[in-house]
Amino acid sequence: MADTTIIRRPERRGYLRLFSIPGARAFTLGNLIARFPQGMFGISAVIMISGARGSYALAGAVTATGLVANAVVGPWSARLVDRYGQARIAVPATAVSACGSLALLSCVHFGAPDWTLFAAYLASATTPNTGGMSRARWAHLLRDDPDALHTANSFEQAADELCYMLGPVIAAFLCGSLFPEAGTLVSAVLMVTGVLIFAAQRATEPPAHGPARATRSPLRAPGMPPLLICFLATGAVFGSLEVVTVAFADAQGHKTWAGGVLALQAAGSCAAGLVYGALKPAGPAERRHPLCVAAMAVLMTLPLLAAALTGSLYVLGGALLIAGMATAPTMVTGMTLVQRRTPAGRLNEGMTLAVTGLLGGIAAGSASGGAAVEHWGPTAAYAVPVTAAATALLLSLYGCVRAPK
Repeated sequence: MADTTIIRRPERRGYLRLFSIPGARAFTLGNLIARFPQGMFGISAVIMISGARGSYALAGAVTATGLVANAVVGPWSARLVDRYGQARIAVPATAVSACGSLALLSCVHFGAPDWTLFAAYLASATTPNTGGMSRARWAHLLRDDPDALHTANSFEQAADELCYMLGPVIAAFLCGSLFPEAGTLVSAVLMVTGVLIFAAQRATEPPAHGPARATRSPLRAPGMPPLLICFLATGAVFGSLEVVTVAFADAQGHKTWAGGVLALQAAGSCAAGLVYGALKPAGPAERRHPLCVAAMAVLMTLPLLAAALTGSLYVLGGALLIAGMATAPTMVTGMTLVQRRTPAGRLNEGMTLAVTGLLGGIAAGSASGGAAVEHWGPTAAYAVPVTAAATALLLSLYGCVRAPK
């Protein structure tokens, strides 16, 4: 008698489980290509403008204008994505943004008046939140599998860290080894190429909800306001840490090493994100979030101690590597809460609001960190990211108490 035993394949777990989903690898590849320029645009514009005009103040003002414009336009663009679909909105929005980058490049190259740089760079505000769209796809595909969604969110956070870790290095290399406009040009090409690949994967795209399905704003959803303010405080940690570390390296006579030292913080976060995603989450996200923020607040004291007790840039780099390990779990759990608390049909908008809060916090943290360096010196200024992390912890605890039941 023939053997009728059925041989079952072992269930795939972790990241293999994610990328065994049909279409997942294709949209992830396109999204990574589209997202990588996010770490390149700012430094490329600064190098290009400062090199041509001889003014870091002008370069900083132009990039800051683009950041503010993106914070204003981003949630509105995301709302259109929720209503009409990712491909229908992201492709033309990317085309407008790329035209703005090319216009900025042309204005700088041909010596146009300074005001044209601001006008051209404003078009970059239409850059779609590619990370948010990718997370929205995972949320759609894994809506009945919270463990797999946790792994997907962890992967996305690790991808963010990788892009922001390598992007500035690649941009600086292109601008220095080829020509000053190379970073901006390559960034625009990568963004358009990646979005076209991503948008072509229609099988995994979440359904558009249309105007008739629009619900109340995520800003009014229960538990969302304190969570978004927590993202603001978390962004202040990142912004102040960057400025203070550059100032500390400069005081040690090694300003050119600042990028590498900061990359260690991103590397620690990237590694922790991948490990965190491979583990099964223990307990609800509402309980995990304060614990992750508490870990971040504790570990953020390490750079302060390293700077104060040793004054060594090498020791500081090790402290930043360890401190970064709490960043990804905090962001992953925070994004999980955003996905759960955002009203149906507004997911892209909700996640874009979280990113907007993060960017606003980075800007505020940069300003606070710079002011602290001027008044206290770079070593004592490491108290700013510690304070910002402690504030984020208080907000997370408050949000935990006020969380919808």
